[in-house]
Amino acid sequence: MIEVQPIHFPEGTALAVTVRLPKTTLLAVTTDQGYIMCGALDIGLLNERLASREILAGRAVGVKTIQELLDAPLESVTTTAEKRGITPGMIGRDAVRKMF
Repeated sequence: MIEVQPIHFPEGTALAVTVRLPKTTLLAVTTDQGYIMCGALDIGLLNERLASREILAGRAVGVKTIQELLDAPLESVTTTAEKRGITPGMIGRDAVRKMF
């Protein structure tokens, strides 16, 4: 099952995406410019093999709901996210607000 719901921030509206798969759930919160995601996101791949795309993204681990993703500290971020002022340890919702 796939669920998509809007999340309103003062800076704009993001979309929360939940994809329920067998034995796991993929979670993402996305804006037009970037996204945060659960532990399934491979930051190393984005930074190394897809570096030319300059993907604005962050990863939180151990989260099971969108609310947890928004409340969790980011474990890792892309170099493009760092240029935007998004750092490891930043809370997910604060990172999303910098992605508008």
